[in-house]
Amino acid sequence: MAKEVDKAVKDGKIGEVQIADEVVAIIAGLAATEVEGVAAMAGNITNELVSKLGMKNLSKGIKVEVTPESVVVDMSITMKYGYNIPKTSKTIQEKVKSAIENMTGLYVSEVNVKVAGVDLTEEK
Repeated sequence: MAKEVDKAVKDGKIGEVQIADEVVAIIAGLAATEVEGVAAMAGNITNELVSKLGMKNLSKGIKVEVTPESVVVDMSITMKYGYNIPKTSKTIQEKVKSAIENMTGLYVSEVNVKVAGVDLTEEK
């Protein structure tokens, strides 16, 4: 048993951790939908339905490119009517960058937000 441990521990590391691009996309989707003014990810569902349908749907409308140096996120969102688009987009960029960096330890170099639509339905 000791030989197996010695083989696994190399240069002070026990092994390797890999984070799938899909996981980074889900983190980005969750962070974006938490921002006030975001109705949903474009072509996606709202946060209330996530618990019923699963997390995988949160990555729709998000493209993530993970390289050894950095992460680039491209996302399409649907905004709620009446919110300031530049201010809300900046908040999305900050929250997504912070969430990915804090949860994964990866450096986020870009978060590109595309407003694909405006939700005109009134909240009750």
